[in-house]
Amino acid sequence: MTIRAWFVAPLAALVLSAAAPAFAEPEKTDPPKEAEAKPIPDPVMFESQHTGTFGGTKIAYTVESGETYVRNKDGDPAASLFTTSYVADKADGSRPVTFVFNGGPGSASIWLHMGLLGPKRVVVASDADVDDGAAPYTLVDNPESILDRTDLVFIDPVGTGYSHAIGKGEDKDYWNEAGDADSIAQFIRIWITKHGRWNAPKYLVGESFGTTRAAYLANKLTTGDVDIALNGIVLISQALDYEGSTSVNDNVYSYITYLPSMAATAQYHGKAGAGVPQAQFLAEARAFARDEYGPALLKGDRLSEEERAHITERLAYFTGLDPKYIDTSDFRILVPRFQKELLRDKGVALGRLDGRYAGDEADDIAEAPEDDAASYFVSSTFTALFNQYASTDLGVKMDRPYMVSSKDAGEQWNFRDVPEGEYWEPHYLNVGRQLTTAMRHNTALKVMVASGYYDLICPFFDAEITFGRYGIPQDRVAMTYYEGGHMMYLNEGARQALMSDIRSFYAGQLQDKRPD
Repeated sequence: MTIRAWFVAPLAALVLSAAAPAFAEPEKTDPPKEAEAKPIPDPVMFESQHTGTFGGTKIAYTVESGETYVRNKDGDPAASLFTTSYVADKADGSRPVTFVFNGGPGSASIWLHMGLLGPKRVVVASDADVDDGAAPYTLVDNPESILDRTDLVFIDPVGTGYSHAIGKGEDKDYWNEAGDADSIAQFIRIWITKHGRWNAPKYLVGESFGTTRAAYLANKLTTGDVDIALNGIVLISQALDYEGSTSVNDNVYSYITYLPSMAATAQYHGKAGAGVPQAQFLAEARAFARDEYGPALLKGDRLSEEERAHITERLAYFTGLDPKYIDTSDFRILVPRFQKELLRDKGVALGRLDGRYAGDEADDIAEAPEDDAASYFVSSTFTALFNQYASTDLGVKMDRPYMVSSKDAGEQWNFRDVPEGEYWEPHYLNVGRQLTTAMRHNTALKVMVASGYYDLICPFFDAEITFGRYGIPQDRVAMTYYEGGHMMYLNEGARQALMSDIRSFYAGQLQDKRPD
């Protein structure tokens, strides 16, 4: 679901590791023991038949919910990927197929499955004004699903959902870019072979870190041993260049990328932009961030008193924060501080995934929120209804819990982008060039980028800057915006607009909505 909680700690650990003396005497250790093989039971698959009306078309479909084994370099089964496939009955080999995953890393596909694309969806408060409380919750049919246009395959990466390592494999083998990409690429090859879809249009849909995964997976599919060309990728809350979506001290770039999202959120809560149309207010925020705020941050302590006063006044105008607080912070407004400070007078803290949410916390003097209201306001609904739906509607019976979010995968993910043993220095993860390679090797590949105005994890201004760089073909990118946050589909109107845009994208008719 979220991609930020795990990033800072692993980066700090890597920096400390890189700082170790290069001349230290290596410790003598015993040769690594070969991993003991765990029993490999036969994979399970639960099939059920259903009908539904999607996009105004009645569809009979089969659900295949179960395990697919992927193999290691020796050809032995090493991991079980649990996936849920919605396959239209009597589909021919030209019917499109879409592979869907969420992010984390360490998140199962439950959010896009039950919140946006699946044939059923959960109901939460659209206006983000109340939390989900306790059961019973509400599950409804989802006529907006694109199952009339494409088969849907929801993938839970290793360590999430019911997916796990088997045989001599270990979960951590897949908690890195290479292992993750290889396992999912293997699965896609197995799936399209089994269902006869080699000559069918193929799409990826990813959210948050799932957009990171989509970029390096597209590159893997395009340049790997088995060439699988994609027709389209939908990136929801993109995270290709983590420098622009990591709000930490001294990351000057992030102060710039987050400012328009702070402005949108402050206006939503009535703290800024009163009487100014949203489009105009955010255009002003973008221009200020790029043309004045960024240069001021680079100038630093060499700003004159007049310049400091001007930047303070403008930041107060856009963020709704007290000028004295802004001046004391030296213009460096970290997102967690903004979350706590904007509505401190009301004793609530903003959500990080979605700034529309506000949680009442016990510690009103704290610098940052203790948790993310945008997460705990909805997570119980998703968890309960997915487990109920899987066991009753889909007939899934497993002997282990469904891991909605794996803390281990998030904390132990290896962000090295070079093989072990090669020299490497810690840096912000960036897969922009991998998406560029995939798009330039495959000139039919198009990309849709969906951003929420109130997303305080993956800011929309960062998406605009990212997609203006790295040589990404501009004529094959369509960027869209919604009145929601990281999971913009939690808002009723935003979800409907997003689904309408996704349908236009599949039809080849979606227009880029970036401002001039």
